[in-house]
Amino acid sequence: MPASEHAPKLLSEIFGFDAFRPGQQEIVEAVTRGDNVLAIMPTGGGKSLCFQLPALMRDGVTVVISPLIALMRDQVRALRAVGVEAGALTSGNTEEETETVWRALDEGRLKLLYIAPERLAAGSAMGMLRRINVSLIAVDEAHCVSQWGHDFRPDYLRIGELRKTLGVPLAAFTATADAETRDEIVTRLFDGVAPQTFLHGFDRPNIHLAFSAKNNPRNQILAVASARRGQSGIVYCGTRAKTESLAKALHQDGHSACHYHGGMMPDDRRTVESRFQREDGLIVVATVAFGMGVDKPDIRWVAHADLPKSIESYYQEIGRAGRDGAPAETMTLFGSDDIRLRRTQIDEGNAPPEHRNADHGRLNALLGLAEALECRRKTLLEYFGETDISCGNCDLCDTAPEVFDGTQHVRKALSAMLRTGEWFGSGHLIDILIGNETEKVLARGHNDLPTFGVGKEFSRPQWQAVFRQMMGHDLVRPDSERYGALRMTEAARPILRDEETIDLRRDTIRTATRRPAVKSLVSEEDAPLLSALKAKRRALSEAAKVPAYIVFNDRTLIEMAEVKPENLDQMAGIGGVGAKKLASYGDAFLEVINGAVQDLHPTRRKLAGRAAGPIYDQLLSAQADLARGVDGIDKPLSCTASVLAKVATLRPDDTAAMNRLLGERRSERFGAAFLDVLRTAG
Repeated sequence: MPASEHAPKLLSEIFGFDAFRPGQQEIVEAVTRGDNVLAIMPTGGGKSLCFQLPALMRDGVTVVISPLIALMRDQVRALRAVGVEAGALTSGNTEEETETVWRALDEGRLKLLYIAPERLAAGSAMGMLRRINVSLIAVDEAHCVSQWGHDFRPDYLRIGELRKTLGVPLAAFTATADAETRDEIVTRLFDGVAPQTFLHGFDRPNIHLAFSAKNNPRNQILAVASARRGQSGIVYCGTRAKTESLAKALHQDGHSACHYHGGMMPDDRRTVESRFQREDGLIVVATVAFGMGVDKPDIRWVAHADLPKSIESYYQEIGRAGRDGAPAETMTLFGSDDIRLRRTQIDEGNAPPEHRNADHGRLNALLGLAEALECRRKTLLEYFGETDISCGNCDLCDTAPEVFDGTQHVRKALSAMLRTGEWFGSGHLIDILIGNETEKVLARGHNDLPTFGVGKEFSRPQWQAVFRQMMGHDLVRPDSERYGALRMTEAARPILRDEETIDLRRDTIRTATRRPAVKSLVSEEDAPLLSALKAKRRALSEAAKVPAYIVFNDRTLIEMAEVKPENLDQMAGIGGVGAKKLASYGDAFLEVINGAVQDLHPTRRKLAGRAAGPIYDQLLSAQADLARGVDGIDKPLSCTASVLAKVATLRPDDTAAMNRLLGERRSERFGAAFLDVLRTAG
């Protein structure tokens, strides 16, 4: 069977999905053919399936090189849950786990072997990989090969040599869109020979995008969390201390919350990782150390208490929300101090000038997104080279911002900077603009400047908003050699000369008068059923000692709550319910939905969700009508359940074929009726 036909069948039967996500099928077919492949896909866009499915369709073992033990263990667990033989060789394995992997390899059963890149440094690794019949190498998080990336892993540089030594195709996957990084991947993994490259849309339409200027950020984060009480979320912070204080504040506000950062002991970090995977509704307040290993599909929201480092970092971090495709939300807080800090970090770093300039460009792109005056999705995706964009799922599409011509205000601010020699920060400059005679202003004679008091039409908070937006539009930057004093950039000169105008948002500081309404995943009518389904999932996951999403993810439970399947056949039509999960969990969830378990013969159960299932039912009905013959006076006769299943599955189309399946005596009684059933079924 060609891959184009076989892949959708496996997708449905094993993984429980009726269709590929956009772009997945062509990647699956290329990897299955044995092409060298580089796939750049959005975070949460279904990269893993693009090497897991080909692994099942190819002979031999697919070796998956992945950067984090937690990520490998989660993927292995999820594969085993759907009946796929997979294993990982990691430093975190118990002796028993390692022995199980070796036994499966020796017996030729294992299809996917996950290893960390560091294992390639061991002398024995190459011999082992030569021995186990590797037919494909898959590299997850391939951007780790980039020496200029913050996720650089030196051992990723060994993968190109491994590909040549084993002489097998390599498929590399990443969510990093940066062209420089892509070129580095081609050079280091594919020896400079361009692989078949797939660059897929970076839109995650289920994720709502929102930014807000900081105004008591702790209360802003508490409000975001309260509106999503009971839903799993991540709050990213710029400092370790803030993760601890904010987690404490969330805990005191009645949330299940914990902190995570690189300064914690390894055992404490592992405890948080494990809790986050297993617990519904846990909030982790973290630095970016809580990064690539986050592979939980039902994270419902991500908030940034501080501005991320770059637009790529922002994209990756918000991309950890809503990987199951169900609605997810983001909120990013930012202020002048964030911008100052990020500029200073770049200027004081050790990178060569061209890299510093590129980092300023990436930060500018993020600030452009933060200060955008129209659709955020459009601004974000245009950075990644996409132009055909529709949104309706960001704060600016929800409510158009109030905009005003800020040209004169910006010129006043620039004038105050230049007349003071670009030696001061925004606080002192605002004192000059609003005519505030502070000791510092009087001591330097700045009360005699022509700009003193020219900005009295705005309050201090409003001028702070103007300076923040000027920094966001890269009209001014902090000068690290002048203790953070603001200096003008070239981009500001046309505005100062009155050659260009600039629009600003009219920021007004409002105090929230009420808590935001709770965001619900389903209609009010279906909410109690979704809660009951989640409770059943929690009980099953705790009993099996696996994360809740290994049983079913949020999106699958949402569909169950909305569709309310009445039997196993209907349950099999729910996205994410494959054959193994239907057999393992179908009855338990049907009982929650319908209050009873469906009574089915074991043979019929095996046909649940397949086309043969309803045909089996019709054959059984036809057999019952003819059990004592046409006139109801003959000796009782019937076919076994397994024979009926064979007829339903093989669908013989003439009397001779039916005779071979049923035998002469049963074919004489049931053959014609069974053929009628099959013809009607088409």
